[in-house]
Amino acid sequence: MVSMLNLLEALMLISFGLSWPFSIYKAYKARSVAGKSLVFLLFILFGYSCGIAAKLIYGNISYVLGFYILDFALVATDLGMYIRNKKIEKNNNQEDL
Repeated sequence: MVSMLNLLEALMLISFGLSWPFSIYKAYKARSVAGKSLVFLLFILFGYSCGIAAKLIYGNISYVLGFYILDFALVATDLGMYIRNKKIEKNNNQEDL
């Protein structure tokens, strides 16, 4: 039964993780933070951090941990795009002055 729990948890993480590459690509091309929420990204990172911590604390180390780490890395990349785009917008606003 534990393997079924791991499979379902992995499928959940895969489902969530599939959206992040599209978000990262869109942010990269847009060069804007429009439609992005810093608080949302930070909460998502916190959630994945809690999932990783739970796996490590309870010694439930399996392939599922890899999906948590991958999703965390994708969201962190999206956060990096947010920071990059915020700087781009700030520089563009300063040039307009």
